[in-house]
Amino acid sequence: MNLTEKIQQLKPYSALLKGNLMGLEKEGLRVSSKGGISQAPHPKALGCALTHPNITTDFSESLIELVTPPTNSADEMLAFLSKTQQYLYHHLPKDQSFWTASMPCVIRGETYIPIAQYGTSNQGMMKTVYRHGLANRYGSVMQTIAGIHFNYSFAQDFLKQYHLLKAPSEVFREFNDQSYMALTRNVVRYGWLIYYLFGASSAVCKSFLKGYHQHSLIEFNDSTLYEPYATSLRMGDIGYQNLREDEAGVKANYNSLAHYIHSLKSGMQTPCSAYEEIGLKKQGQYQQLNANILQIENEYYASVRPKPNVVSGKKPLDALHENGIGYIELRSLDINSSLPLGIDKTQVLFLEAFLLFCLLEDSPVICSREQVECDANDQLVAHKGRQPKLVLMHQGKSILLQDLGRTVMDKIYLCAELLGQDYQTAVNTIGRRIEHAEFTPSAMTLSEMKNHNQGFFDYTNAWAKQHQSAFLVKEIDQVHFDYLDQQAKKSCQQQLEIEQADNGSFDAYLENYFIDE
Repeated sequence: MNLTEKIQQLKPYSALLKGNLMGLEKEGLRVSSKGGISQAPHPKALGCALTHPNITTDFSESLIELVTPPTNSADEMLAFLSKTQQYLYHHLPKDQSFWTASMPCVIRGETYIPIAQYGTSNQGMMKTVYRHGLANRYGSVMQTIAGIHFNYSFAQDFLKQYHLLKAPSEVFREFNDQSYMALTRNVVRYGWLIYYLFGASSAVCKSFLKGYHQHSLIEFNDSTLYEPYATSLRMGDIGYQNLREDEAGVKANYNSLAHYIHSLKSGMQTPCSAYEEIGLKKQGQYQQLNANILQIENEYYASVRPKPNVVSGKKPLDALHENGIGYIELRSLDINSSLPLGIDKTQVLFLEAFLLFCLLEDSPVICSREQVECDANDQLVAHKGRQPKLVLMHQGKSILLQDLGRTVMDKIYLCAELLGQDYQTAVNTIGRRIEHAEFTPSAMTLSEMKNHNQGFFDYTNAWAKQHQSAFLVKEIDQVHFDYLDQQAKKSCQQQLEIEQADNGSFDAYLENYFIDE
């Protein structure tokens, strides 16, 4: 059954797609008035990062992460993010701003990137030690890159109808996992399209690459490096990479859920000589969680991850194995500086249609040859995506990016028909970028920087101040602010309870955590 036939047969059930769930995780650096990463701790007014459901931190104490709960609509999700970001602006110290780009502000050096702190509990210390491990393995600078993660799940009622149409004799749980893994493989195949359409990191501050000996970037001005046709340097080879993991033969395998779990567990169980040299402890202080290729599964950087619905007390891979896939996390989205939230409704509607296409389009297993092809396409588009007549590889053959892009866009548009007119309009609007690279965020960023004679820092800083001012004068939703005030208090109470409940040493906690690895 081809894509068109599937869509025709699913049309009577299209209303069920309104039950799909989505959420966003948006990262951003707290930046001091002098232009560097804030050295101040996570503001107390925002609560405790270990347990707050909506405002937490990522790698650095200064890298804020805003998290929306699952909702059924783009409007509801973006409204929650907007009100939470407004709350953040109202609670940031006066001498700080919220950075509005994926690539970081001025970086003074590794020692000026404070690692996130989560209190004295074993659980909190494990999070901090993991981050120390990342710093020792890859350097802290790499960890200051920010992004937006889009979490998405299809309504169970819709998946059940798809199940009856495609494989009625299969156990539903198995069909669910196979369908999400098929979707994930198609995201790997067509992920370059996300870089091209939404990449917004075509330039970086020179300080980001200080001491970086090999790169292909050229000088934009005294403070900025760039690539003329880049789309997403964040996803390119100066961004966070799994180079050492790849060299050691650890590559996430998306051909089935069992393959995926096994491939990551093997990385978590295989010692790495380079990390053994770092050592587990220095002068009694943990340097990393262990000396294996991956400390934990999250260390493997991927543009897409199958995720379990949260199961308290279980490790993510164990929860995936026991309960199956609950949703997909798309991790390749750059923050668009010119947008108040870094993302907008048109983009979200497009992403929904894209993920529906990835679900319904045939998705054979990815062999090693195709994996090489996918990786090469990703790097090419990240660094040179807007280059005229750029050639990609698809199914072993060379094809112009524009030709492949048109073919994929036509299929995404067909899928958008199941979702509704707004989605078709969004696909058409975004689709113009295939023929007109000048409409992509990466091109528009460079064009505005040139027109205003601004380097990366000045350009982004101007947007950061503009967005901050606009949010501060906007009318407050008191109900939402009261909710976040309550969460701030509750999160600190929860963190205290976790700390008081600890009755063993951190050494014993870690040993017990990894006991079945």
